[in-house]
Amino acid sequence: MSSATAPRPAFSDEQLQELSALMKEADSVELKVTIPESAQLPTARALGLDPLQSQLRQVFFFDTPDLSLDAKGLVVRARRSQKKGDDTVVKLRPVVPSELPSDLRDLQDFGVEVDASPTGYVCSGSLKGFPKDGAVRKVMTGDRPLRKLLSKEQQLLFAEHAPDGVSLDDLSTLGPLLILKLKNTPEGFERKLVTELWLYPDGSRILELSTKCEPSEAFQVAAETRAYLSSRGIDLGG
Repeated sequence: MSSATAPRPAFSDEQLQELSALMKEADSVELKVTIPESAQLPTARALGLDPLQSQLRQVFFFDTPDLSLDAKGLVVRARRSQKKGDDTVVKLRPVVPSELPSDLRDLQDFGVEVDASPTGYVCSGSLKGFPKDGAVRKVMTGDRPLRKLLSKEQQLLFAEHAPDGVSLDDLSTLGPLLILKLKNTPEGFERKLVTELWLYPDGSRILELSTKCEPSEAFQVAAETRAYLSSRGIDLGG
C-alpha cells in the first residue's frame, strides 16, 4: 500500500488487518517516530524547536532487579512534571481490548491506546493516578512507601497481573530519567506535534516525535505526518 493510505508500506496485509482491528476498539492512537542521535540536532533545527519552551519532567519506573514486571508486560511508573504536578500509571502491554474486563474499561481513569511507529505497533491499557503534588518526591526520598502513591484501583490491577509472590514493596526504583517535553504546532503542519528528549542516566538520549489522534483518522494522520516530516528532511528510517 502507498504512504497515502498506510503508516508504513512494509506492513504486511495481516499486520494492517490486526492494526485496524485494534484501533477499532481503542480509545486513542499515538503515532511516534524515534530520531537517531546523529539526526537529532538537524531535526530540532528543521522543526524550529526552542528548548527553552519545553517542560521538564522526571520519570521513575519500578520493577524487580531481574525486571520480572517487564517480562509480564506490566509497567509501573511515576512522574513529576514542571508546573503540572505528579502522576502515576499502571500499564498492561500488550493487550487485546476485547479481552479486557468490562469493569476495568469502565473506570474513568483507564484508557486503551495504540502506539504506532514506522517499525511496528502495540496496544496498551493504562490506569492513571493523580497523587498530591510532592507525593512522588516523598516516595523517592523514602518518606512514603510506593503503595501509598498508587490508587486502590491501581494497586488492585497490579496485584492481578504481577508475577507470583511479587508485591509493590519488592520493587526497586529505576531512574530517574529526565525528559524535556515540547508541544507545538510547527509551521506547515496543522496538528499538535509533541517532541520529547529522553536523557538516560548512562548519558544516552532519545528524541521522539509524536502526535495523537482518533482511531478513525489514524491512517490519514499517519500519511500526513509522514509526508510533513519527510518534507522537512527528517529521516524516518533510523
